[in-house]
Amino acid sequence: MLLTSYVFLYVFLPAFLAAYYLAPRAWRSWIIALFSYVFYGWWRPDFVLLMWVSTLVDYSCGKGIVRDRRRERSGKRFVLLSCLSNLGLLAYFKYANFGVETLNGILASMGHDQVSWTAVVLPVGISFYTFQTLSYTVDVYRGDAEPASSFRDFACYVSMFPQLVAGPIVRYRSVAEQLRTRTHSLEKAAIGALIFQAGMAKKVLLADTFAIAADAGFGADSLSVLEAWVAALSYTFQIYFDFSGYSDMAIGLGLLIGFRFPVNFNRPYISRSITEFWRRWHISLSSFLRDYLYVPLGGNRKGAVRTYVNLALTMLLGGLWHGAAWTFIAWGAYQGFWLILERLSGKRSLFGGLPAFAQNLLTFVLVVFGWVFFRADSMGDAFRMMGAMVGASSGAGAGLFIEWTPMQTLAMIAAPIVVWGFRTTQEQAAAPRAWWMMVVFLLFLVSLMHLHRAANVPFLYFQF
Repeated sequence: MLLTSYVFLYVFLPAFLAAYYLAPRAWRSWIIALFSYVFYGWWRPDFVLLMWVSTLVDYSCGKGIVRDRRRERSGKRFVLLSCLSNLGLLAYFKYANFGVETLNGILASMGHDQVSWTAVVLPVGISFYTFQTLSYTVDVYRGDAEPASSFRDFACYVSMFPQLVAGPIVRYRSVAEQLRTRTHSLEKAAIGALIFQAGMAKKVLLADTFAIAADAGFGADSLSVLEAWVAALSYTFQIYFDFSGYSDMAIGLGLLIGFRFPVNFNRPYISRSITEFWRRWHISLSSFLRDYLYVPLGGNRKGAVRTYVNLALTMLLGGLWHGAAWTFIAWGAYQGFWLILERLSGKRSLFGGLPAFAQNLLTFVLVVFGWVFFRADSMGDAFRMMGAMVGASSGAGAGLFIEWTPMQTLAMIAAPIVVWGFRTTQEQAAAPRAWWMMVVFLLFLVSLMHLHRAANVPFLYFQF
């Protein structure tokens, strides 16, 4: 089920909120969990079983760590079990197809028979909830979090539908107290509704509009320089408004039921270096990679060379987390390359001496080129797009502007204003002005009308 679907907006959400607020407080976490299982299993009910496996294993591992410590043992065996189960599920469902395809490509090039394989269907959002449950076990082992006081609270934490399929990645320690007891107020609910409406407008009116030119451009055989840049910029805006829009919707829904989730995007396109970009982009993921991968690898504590190796490995695996394809690995390598160069220059961009506007512009261009790897269907497609962007394509163009709509023109005008001219949705909603509230509400209504007309609503998270 999608947060932008009719079923969710007109049936699921009203029914959930009614059940949640009519239920006794002691039942509310169970209400969240049960509705979340319906939400997640709407497409494939059997995939709920995978979530139950992660929930049961990691809840038991947390308890096991505590028991081991009482017996003066480290509890490391339970962390190992958690890692093997979570990463094993992720490896099979997310990377098995990629591994077999890669192996068959190698076998074919050597003239050998290929491996017969039935493609594995990827459960939506598996990367998010496996990372969450894994972080719980590691935090309990490190002493950074207390084990869940009840299975009810942990099941609620793992399955919570607002951020289940698209993030942000919520760590148990950040919501542990809220799972036990949380406050509800009209003010909190009003702010949550406002954030949800703004996020939906970003997703439906901006991201989905930019998807038209992005899909057409990246699917074309040849593009002019202008078409290539329009396609690349369209995807750059699409992925930001889609990711941040969904995060806003999740954060808003959380507030409606008393939870405060962490901010996931902090105006990343105003960054003046790639290092700063990663402090602002998908913050819950970048901080996860830092705390559970980069730092355990040694971080910057073991000399310069080891620091650069750790950065490269972290970003390569971060790219692979996003999807099982060489293009995602290339995107991770690209990000790691720039992070290493900036580390060599003292965590500053190579153009750090330029005026702030120029630093931002050049960083943005680097980010745009990076998104080409992220969006392209193959490495060949990525290089063809980049070639067209720098004028190296000899193609006649794809006629990208023949069916250009007024809505696309409005989106191209509005996107830079929103990206560079406004604070984050959470900052705007914390002290909302009357005009902003009115604009958000009107855009939300327009979004609903647009959904009724749309034949297809893009969903970027199937690969995650």
